[in-house]
Amino acid sequence: MKSILFYSVIIIIFSFSCRNSKEGKSTDTFTITIPDSLSEGVSDGRLVLMLSTNPEKEPRFEISDGPKTQQAFGMNLENWKKGEKISFSVDAFGYPITSLSDFPAGEYYLQVLLHKYETFNLSTGKTVKLPMDRGEGQQWNLAPGNLYSTPQKVSIGKSGNIDIILDKKIPPIEAPKDTEWVKHIRLKSKLLSEFWGRDIYLGAHVLLPKDWNTKTDVKYPLAIYHGHFPADFDGFRTIPPDTTLPCEYSDRFKLECYNRIVQQEAYDFYKIWSGPDFPRVLAIEIQHPTPYYDDSYAVNSAAQGPYGDAITYELIPYIEKEFRGIGEGWARFMYGGSTGGWEALAAQVFYPDEYNGCYAACPDPIDFRAFTVVDIYKDKNAYFLESNFKKTPRPGQRDYLGHVSATLQEVAYRELVLGDKSRSGQQWDIWEATYSPVDNDGYPKRIWDRITGDIDPEVATYWKENYDLSYIMKRDWPKIGNKLKGKIRIYCGDMDNYYLNNAVYLTEEFLESTKEPYYDGEVDYGDRAEHCWNGDHTQPNAISRLRYHRFFIPKWVKDLEKNSQKGVDRKSWMY
Repeated sequence: MKSILFYSVIIIIFSFSCRNSKEGKSTDTFTITIPDSLSEGVSDGRLVLMLSTNPEKEPRFEISDGPKTQQAFGMNLENWKKGEKISFSVDAFGYPITSLSDFPAGEYYLQVLLHKYETFNLSTGKTVKLPMDRGEGQQWNLAPGNLYSTPQKVSIGKSGNIDIILDKKIPPIEAPKDTEWVKHIRLKSKLLSEFWGRDIYLGAHVLLPKDWNTKTDVKYPLAIYHGHFPADFDGFRTIPPDTTLPCEYSDRFKLECYNRIVQQEAYDFYKIWSGPDFPRVLAIEIQHPTPYYDDSYAVNSAAQGPYGDAITYELIPYIEKEFRGIGEGWARFMYGGSTGGWEALAAQVFYPDEYNGCYAACPDPIDFRAFTVVDIYKDKNAYFLESNFKKTPRPGQRDYLGHVSATLQEVAYRELVLGDKSRSGQQWDIWEATYSPVDNDGYPKRIWDRITGDIDPEVATYWKENYDLSYIMKRDWPKIGNKLKGKIRIYCGDMDNYYLNNAVYLTEEFLESTKEPYYDGEVDYGDRAEHCWNGDHTQPNAISRLRYHRFFIPKWVKDLEKNSQKGVDRKSWMY
């Protein structure tokens, strides 16, 4: 009796699943047209078709990791010819619903965007198609030259064809202008141009110290702020906040008028910077976007080329020559948060003689045993905890109370919609573009299968030997320990939104175990602090995250007394 009942239930479930799948399958088709007037330079790219229930915003600004995200599907456009109509593939991968067949019928706002690719003939002999940065810092929905359609209301599930015209083109971005305090430079990199097979430029925004124009005999230390692509020097404003600016509420920090708070902090920094007691240094924010992301991670890599060498040996010396930097390793230090935190530590580890201190706040995973919530060396699957009988998804994002807003699989699926072959321009893809060896097709090898989450152990080993900063320091400590003594400082909130504190714990265990020499630095945690806490216990994260320059520059000057060789000039620039 039990056996008969069991098989009856199985048959009922199977029949329902098949019937439900058949009835739910949409037969809508989408035809995309590119007007002749906008077709110049279009050949390859990523088409993103978006469906939204929100009439207040364009769908291209509504695709996110959190629960408020709208729907997107992605497909490649290859070798398109002028005048051809494009049929959007019904098999295109989607997020958060992965298949058009499963998308519920109803009224939606539809928009399609084409993220344009260009062809690169690399010095490695490989040819790849990627989105060139066009001054926006690799933002697929803001990149100048990208085409998109005017949002239109459509009925999904009516079994008809929907026509879409890519009738708009994102305009160029105006470059920032020099001011009394901030100068902007752009340098063609010989190293990177050779790798990419075309001219590649590095840039920087240089904040000049008080009286730089008049004290022409003074040379200055260099404060290097690492982080995401800066449109201009961030957090510096010479005029008071705009009180007519409509207030914007920060959902993250639960603060009214946070936009005005940001402006006030920037103005306060200007007053401190130009005041009588702040250290006189050159402060720079560098621009090094790649065709994979808004910055290169400031290291050499197989897929992106020698960005570490280009920044350290081309860009930095050029800035010091142009703006009277001291130009010696003892007089350079780095600070930054998140991506910038990883970069500051990585550059210090890989170029220990060229920099005299890193202040790494909320760094991206610096120990791949805790690649956020994945141990890439022991875990077999990135998306689910190992189990014989259940599938427990790994979390991708949380708030300071531990509430999860996205799983790791969901975050990865969003990126896969925006681009295959590590071409989404997003966080997990740039980690692959930086850390992975190159596959046979010229693109980075996947650390794990983006659909299944299965980890490739060979790629994991490559990551370990080349970019696992904690492992590399431990492996090479007998050779580099003396060069890193007193130079490493790491800060992280213990409720970091992306679980970055997990890797910091592991790295701290190693650093505190060091002998001959002892690392003699600092690792600190913010209680219940989210991303990107920077070590300031006196301010809430909403404020401290806006004070990197004013917090770390004086800190380095204080630490300099024990981190510099005897006889160096620590006075002429301290006027």
